[in-house]
Amino acid sequence: MTIPLEPIIDSKLAALADAVLIPPFPGTTPPPWILAALERGLAGVTLFGSNVTGDIASLTATLRSAAGTDPVIAIDEEGGDVTRVAYVQGSPYPGNAVLGVVDDVALTQDVYAAIGADLIRLGINVDLAPCADVLAVGGTVVVGTRSFGMDPALVARHVAAAVSGLQGAGVAACAKHFPGHGSTAADSHLTLATISGTLAEIRARDLPPFQAAVAAGTWTLMPGHLRVPELTGDLPATLSPAAISGLLRGELGYDGVVICDALEMKAASAVYGIPEAAVLAILAGTDLLCLGRDTDEAMYHAVRAALADAVNSGRLATGRLEEAAERVAGLRARLSQARRDYVAPAGARHDGVGVTAARRALRASGRIPARLDNAVVIEVEPEENIAAGRFTWGFSPWTTVRRVEPAAGNGASAAALVREATGRPLVLAVRDALGVLPFVSDVLAARPDAIIVEMGVPSWSPPEGTAYLATYGASRACAQAAAEALGFA
Repeated sequence: MTIPLEPIIDSKLAALADAVLIPPFPGTTPPPWILAALERGLAGVTLFGSNVTGDIASLTATLRSAAGTDPVIAIDEEGGDVTRVAYVQGSPYPGNAVLGVVDDVALTQDVYAAIGADLIRLGINVDLAPCADVLAVGGTVVVGTRSFGMDPALVARHVAAAVSGLQGAGVAACAKHFPGHGSTAADSHLTLATISGTLAEIRARDLPPFQAAVAAGTWTLMPGHLRVPELTGDLPATLSPAAISGLLRGELGYDGVVICDALEMKAASAVYGIPEAAVLAILAGTDLLCLGRDTDEAMYHAVRAALADAVNSGRLATGRLEEAAERVAGLRARLSQARRDYVAPAGARHDGVGVTAARRALRASGRIPARLDNAVVIEVEPEENIAAGRFTWGFSPWTTVRRVEPAAGNGASAAALVREATGRPLVLAVRDALGVLPFVSDVLAARPDAIIVEMGVPSWSPPEGTAYLATYGASRACAQAAAEALGFA
């Protein structure tokens, strides 16, 4: 294996560059280059799924001891479909769609306090959550059940509750994806996504949850790789001074730490490359650079060199880099104090809060039998959501299931599966009925008595009389609530 050569950079500029970076690393043990970088002032790291399959608390303790001052240790732990810590078994917490349907801000705060308590016990101090995106009808599936809902006021009050829950547990919240990913037709992992509507419409629909996050005192906030033609031109908000320095900091008055969405996402990297996107993000007003899951040591060095070159060439003022580093240093001090001050709640305050929320969110229509002895349970695997990955979902902890891949979603497969269920109850679980509607329709045509379980956003209305159960998410908590309703658990 070739060891990446570290570019020669002025020591002051190298230190400033390190102070605004949270790179990833592979595996469950920090490699020597990460530990050396933390020792000399690297801001921290971003953890992904491959990092949290072992002893997470030991991993984070090693990172902290290398850094001296508590580093930023960030992770995507939204609950629901997007989980890193519980990726293998499924999250014990519901996603935001569940909490929005229940619409109990105290419950939302409790769920996020429980997530925060889990993270701080593991030594993780920045949660790249909650999603503050307002979901539009026909909005991108990259958001889906990650959104609290379609009403800006509802989303705003639950975002504020989520921020309070996390930060009350000593974990920084990070409201995302500013100025709002819920109405885009594209996934910013794959391409630059444009937010629909005029700037006036975006202000009314998408900004209230971010205003609520700012008012609730969110310690960090994440712009998305999202284009608003009237505001950002051809740039994503992540790289746009008008979006970050103008709208977010100027108009909304946010003075906390801005963390960019992963720079390896195609919306940023495909046009500019990661090092140049990093420079543009800092120029726009970003403070902390998340590079992305699949970047490596060589890319870390390339980004440091690009930042130093931008200063040396006069493109990037040293003062802008110093301002970002100062904000990040303030965040690190706050995180360190919060970890020392946090006192875990006595008793079992958070035990079962996720399942409790999921039970309250269940919505049923049609006639669902009290018992489903010997039922055939078919689960339709959707196309992979990049943000969530292929996480564990469904009824397999409680009953035998048959999993069907998207390519099998055709009439012939439906007919074969229905024949297998002759004389037995049939349950069809989907995570987006609209996405596999021909398959669902074929099943119902042959078996009108089939029970449809929607574990995504229930944007499809079943035929009148269909036995239908909506969970508003596919986390383990949601699956358990549905399993109980069907008599499996």
